[in-house]
Amino acid sequence: MRRKVRKLNFLIEEDVCQELENLVPAGKRSGVVNEALRKELELIRRQKAVQRLLDKSRGGEKFSTLEIVESLAEDRSSH
Repeated sequence: MRRKVRKLNFLIEEDVCQELENLVPAGKRSGVVNEALRKELELIRRQKAVQRLLDKSRGGEKFSTLEIVESLAEDRSSH
C-alpha cells in the first residue's frame, strides 16, 4: 500500500545533512527522516500528555489507575 506523500521545504543543519548522506543511501533517506520524525513526534505527544496530567493533578484532580491505563492505551492506539 502506497502512502500519500508531500514535499516540504525546511532546513537541516549541515553536519546532520552530511551524516545523513554518508550513512544512508539516496533511495532510503526519506524513509529514515520519516521514521525519525515519527519517533520525535510520538515523544512530544507523550510529553504533552504527561504535562496535562501534572497540570490537572496540581489543580487538585485525582486520577484512578484505570483512567491512567485507559489514557495510555488510547494514546498508543492513536498511532
